[in-house]
Amino acid sequence: MLMTIGEANGHSEQFDVLIAGGGYVGLSLALAIKQSESSLNVAVVDLRPRSAIENDPRASAIAAAASRMLDQLGIWYKIEGEAQPINEMIVTDSKLHDSVRPVYLTFAGEVEDGEPFAHMVPNNKMVGALHDACVDEGVVMFAPESVKDFTVKQNGVSVKLGSGKTVEAKLLVAADGVKSRLRGLAGIPVNHWNYKQSGIVTTVAHERPHNGRAEEHFLPAGPFAILPLKGNRSSIVWTERSIEADRLVNGDDFTFEIELERRFGHHLGKIEVEGPRKAFPLSLTLARSFVSNRFALAGDAAHGIHPIAGQGLNFGFKDAAALAEVIVNAHRLGLDIGAEHILEDYQRWRRFDTLQMGVTTDLLNRLFSNDLDPIRAVRDLGLGMVERMPFLKGHFIGEAAGMAGPTPKLLLGNPL
Repeated sequence: MLMTIGEANGHSEQFDVLIAGGGYVGLSLALAIKQSESSLNVAVVDLRPRSAIENDPRASAIAAAASRMLDQLGIWYKIEGEAQPINEMIVTDSKLHDSVRPVYLTFAGEVEDGEPFAHMVPNNKMVGALHDACVDEGVVMFAPESVKDFTVKQNGVSVKLGSGKTVEAKLLVAADGVKSRLRGLAGIPVNHWNYKQSGIVTTVAHERPHNGRAEEHFLPAGPFAILPLKGNRSSIVWTERSIEADRLVNGDDFTFEIELERRFGHHLGKIEVEGPRKAFPLSLTLARSFVSNRFALAGDAAHGIHPIAGQGLNFGFKDAAALAEVIVNAHRLGLDIGAEHILEDYQRWRRFDTLQMGVTTDLLNRLFSNDLDPIRAVRDLGLGMVERMPFLKGHFIGEAAGMAGPTPKLLLGNPL
């Protein structure tokens, strides 16, 4: 029989905020709300038990703004020891068989003294720390559990769980991923474009130290990113045509390692695949609305963008920070946190920013994922111009750090 933490502690089945999805977006949103206003009853519904979080082998690049938010939420110190600072990033543009890959653009710098613009963090450490902090703060965890259906009422939403239990909430938040089932149940349409590309993700060990340098090689099939991890290890995000990606991931180890080495190069010495390899289909998915009455989308449920700019995870944190700020402010003013006109503040804050990033990543992918010499000449000229213009480079570093545009308080490291 399913026993939730909430049941064990005798919590009411009436919640202020119910969040579907126990990933980093749902958990950081729950933690931010509960820490800021302990009187608000918050619950998270997650398909995975706590033990499953430890089995995630992936690592993610988190911007300086996201690490400030995690610090404000009180968990950065728990994961900082596992986080690898990104001290420098280089960008190249070449064909696969080119023996030399000229560097067209370099990024190096700090947001503040001693604060890198990004870190690489193991997903299991980050999500695990968020989960445990939520439990410590009194967030009710229904896991393993799912939302089967929901009905919006005048003063709340009635949510039927997969176990048959029914709970009530003033606001339901869908943070259940790019294929969000709740988004469909809410009748919110999406704009969707399939890139016919997949992102191959794996981890490699190498002989020489990376010195905190990240690399992004623009190759004809898409970007090939080398992202530094603790020790002589790096995370690989390798964009390839989906047919080719499936062949590589499902093929023999020798072929995979040979193709990986052709793209990785020899500058870090001998490489060895250390972790499992998986391929994730890439697409552009933008919800036409982020909110409706007593319902809000956050993270990939609201937007799925190409990883070419490395901002998908950081945009999810920005959603969580913005939505938490809107909810907490409304509660402090005695307003109905689930009312659509309140949630519109969140939509105005996040939808245009997301649309702009979606269009930008789409254009970048179309510009760089080809092998036409005239287009290569134009884009290389553009990269060279950015390299020689400190103002533009500073702007891009600000974007990479997650601090461009209107920024929620938590991403600035401030309390709500």
